[in-house]
Amino acid sequence: MAQLSDDCFAFGGELLGVDAALALIEARVAPVVEAERVSLAAAAGRILSQDLVAAIDVPPYANSAVDGYALAHADLSPDSDTVLQVGGRAAAGRPLGRALKPGEAIRIFTGAPMPDGADTVMMQEDCVLEAAHVRLKPGLKKGANRRHAGEDVARGTVALAAGRRLRPADLGLAAALGCDELLVFRPLRVALLSTGDEVRDPGGPLPPGAIYDANRAMLAALLRGLGCAVGDLGICADRAATLADTLAAAAAAHDLIVTSGGVSTGEEDHVRAAIEQLGRLDFWRLAIKPGRPVALGQVRGVPLIGLPGNPVAAALTFAILARPLILRLAGASPAPPLTFPAAAGFSYKKRPGRREYLRARLLRDAASAPVAHKFARDGAGILSSIVQSDGFAVLGEDVRDLKPGMAIEFLPFSEVFGS
Repeated sequence: MAQLSDDCFAFGGELLGVDAALALIEARVAPVVEAERVSLAAAAGRILSQDLVAAIDVPPYANSAVDGYALAHADLSPDSDTVLQVGGRAAAGRPLGRALKPGEAIRIFTGAPMPDGADTVMMQEDCVLEAAHVRLKPGLKKGANRRHAGEDVARGTVALAAGRRLRPADLGLAAALGCDELLVFRPLRVALLSTGDEVRDPGGPLPPGAIYDANRAMLAALLRGLGCAVGDLGICADRAATLADTLAAAAAAHDLIVTSGGVSTGEEDHVRAAIEQLGRLDFWRLAIKPGRPVALGQVRGVPLIGLPGNPVAAALTFAILARPLILRLAGASPAPPLTFPAAAGFSYKKRPGRREYLRARLLRDAASAPVAHKFARDGAGILSSIVQSDGFAVLGEDVRDLKPGMAIEFLPFSEVFGS
């Protein structure tokens, strides 16, 4: 198991802007997992560890894109019908087996190899068969309806880049190149832990002052959606010694530790002290709302992310900060999530200098333009606000007084909560 450099999370500063934080992750975080070879069938969702260079052309030979007649364009009359003798037949998997003769047309089907000497295919709908001959209309461009060898992927080019998380189409392309195995990173082993005396597992009784643990179920699903192997460590009470023992055991068997709760500065917030006892904590206070208290550090060389206890804050900081960090630790080269412009359908005042993510639904106005409508309540513990919204209305650091109709960026949940 590889380890990060000691100063990987040493970002410094009182409050760090979101863009600066993401730039530091991109610059300083490297994979902590090794590569392994797996079958193509087992590679879905895995992260490619080296470039896949095409060993062959795809398609491997020139072929017909339609059912019709293959011919040499030079045999066609530019101004009138051309009548050519039909000299043979070519189908997918059953090539003609010889070169085209002058003045000859070959009956050909979609996917069949083009005979040597043939450079054009006329669709059968534009042809008239007359006994052993075919009548062809004028005006067809040279090369029409012919697929070139390597027009999809050329031999020697990078078909799939290292760091790519493999999707179904990627596996199809690898198969088209003749690959039955791929070299991928092994799954990131993540220890997941909730903290708090008040937190209880769902399904059991709920004593006075207690709450059910929403974060662990949510975060486990998000982690598995990123291809992680999740070790569920349950709930740890607010006891500094117990928490330290739990984190030490987690570090011995995992590549990353993710906690929720206990990362603020209250008397019952023990995550910080436990991390400092076992390693180092670069306490990272982001200029973000919700979710400013986020802990980043290392426990015996293993990175740790401490997310806020409020469910919405935990979800947001996971989406914006933890997700790209986790993907880089796992060997991926994540692209920034896609946002798109929308009009604000609400008024809002905010403090300058921090970025705010407001839960919102996306509707269309009379001109079909997208308009974001903020969820009625802003609390960081109102998880139903995510369930009933479509994404985040992103308000930049410079925004102070938002008015209806002003432009915002909209971040769909599918970009950060999907796989």
